[in-house]
Amino acid sequence: MTLRLILRGLLIIVALTLCSYLLKSLVDAAWIDAHVRGHGIPGELLFLLTGWLLTSVGLSRQLIAFLGGYAFGFLPGVLLAAVATVAGCITTFYVARRLLRNFLLQQFAGSLDKVARFIKENTLSMTVLIRLLPLGSNAGVNIAAGVSGARSLPFFLGSALGYLPQTVIFALVGSGTGVNQYWQVAVAMLMFVVATLLGAMLYRKYRKGMSLGPHLDRELGIDKSAAAR
Repeated sequence: MTLRLILRGLLIIVALTLCSYLLKSLVDAAWIDAHVRGHGIPGELLFLLTGWLLTSVGLSRQLIAFLGGYAFGFLPGVLLAAVATVAGCITTFYVARRLLRNFLLQQFAGSLDKVARFIKENTLSMTVLIRLLPLGSNAGVNIAAGVSGARSLPFFLGSALGYLPQTVIFALVGSGTGVNQYWQVAVAMLMFVVATLLGAMLYRKYRKGMSLGPHLDRELGIDKSAAAR
């Protein structure tokens, strides 16, 4: 059920908030404080480079957004996290397409096929739809799009647009914990619930009979007969 997705996301938000509190309470020089937060342009560039590289190899984009909000505040955190995440998306896409396509198709064709077919048709809208859902592997979607025949620019634009709601939510959480304004965490949790319900509704309405897999359909309360129509 969609409720399970919502509860899972809310638990992630709570866990990030608690981890941030513990870091500030127990650690005098956490990496983000020692090298990024309050270090001006060099700190911003280091964050961008680190976020770009880590999202390229599969680190959670939500964590990058959280750390961006924590280090730089809400709006700068959203912007920097969005740039880093889209850069990681582009990198993984082209590595999969230009360097690893034959290997990936030979070894993982079955697991990549559902996402690749979902994205290939109506790339922009389907990519936005996938990115709105708070589950799955960000890097896995990038790889699947790379090995498919999906057009690159609509995929990157769809990713940037689809990333934005969760980037805003998790940057808001991070900025709230960074300045001990925990009301922001409550607002972010409410926004997460709304965004998840919206993503689930759009998936049910616009997937055009396609499916990203039985696991996701079960999470969203879609039965097999409905998925087949």
